[in-house]
Amino acid sequence: MDKSAIIASLDQVREAHPLVHHITNVVVTNFTANGLLALGASPVMAYAKEEAADMARISGALVLNMGTLDASVVESMLLAGKSANEHQVPVIFDPVGAGATPYRTETARRLMKELRIAVLRGNAPEVANVIGEAWAIKGVDAAGGAAKDVSGLARQAAQALGCVVVVTGPEDYVSDGSVTCRISGGTPLLTRVTGTGCLLTSVIGAFLAAVQDPVLASVAALSFYGAAAETAERVAGPGHPGTFQIELLNQLYQMDGRAWGELLNVARV
Repeated sequence: MDKSAIIASLDQVREAHPLVHHITNVVVTNFTANGLLALGASPVMAYAKEEAADMARISGALVLNMGTLDASVVESMLLAGKSANEHQVPVIFDPVGAGATPYRTETARRLMKELRIAVLRGNAPEVANVIGEAWAIKGVDAAGGAAKDVSGLARQAAQALGCVVVVTGPEDYVSDGSVTCRISGGTPLLTRVTGTGCLLTSVIGAFLAAVQDPVLASVAALSFYGAAAETAERVAGPGHPGTFQIELLNQLYQMDGRAWGELLNVARV
């Protein structure tokens, strides 16, 4: 994938200031909103069924995150998602905890079936459970276990679901079923602050709203976010997750294409 096109996408996001509609979870709302504002996007969190469809229609992207599920949230997700589909607004779906309980798994599969999803973003167990593959999950996080073929999972899921699939972990993978890329970077501190994965999904939404190419947007978002996280850890120092959280917001705001380019590590696999 062309490095210059990846780097150029950052300016596209910051120039477009895309409106990104979220139906996300209550744990991460504030952090997600601040992260997108720092990046240069415009977040909105509109959950009410009375306005979800209207807000989706006027947005640049719709992010659905099922971290804190209930029946009313699912109803709003379906209303917003169908409106987004009708008005050619890309939908990014984060199936938080799919596989942890039957309700989560069934809801994730229902949303994938009833909506046209542009990008599915999850950890390996979540993505595997969406497509019916057995993979252990602990709460809403990936459980430990033997290493598996994550790049193959991304490719398999993309082919099965007909959308771009992003599988995140120690290394991240993006696949549309034919082209698969590995993105290296980031820091283990991302796993010590709640909401960093959810914010990443929203960053993908912001890039997709500006770039319109789901593979390029996903690769760029993952690479940029990883570079921001690496730099944030270096500034905050190891073992300081609280300081790291604040510095991550700073880096989402401050990082430019030159600094990002020095840390960019993308390969086709």
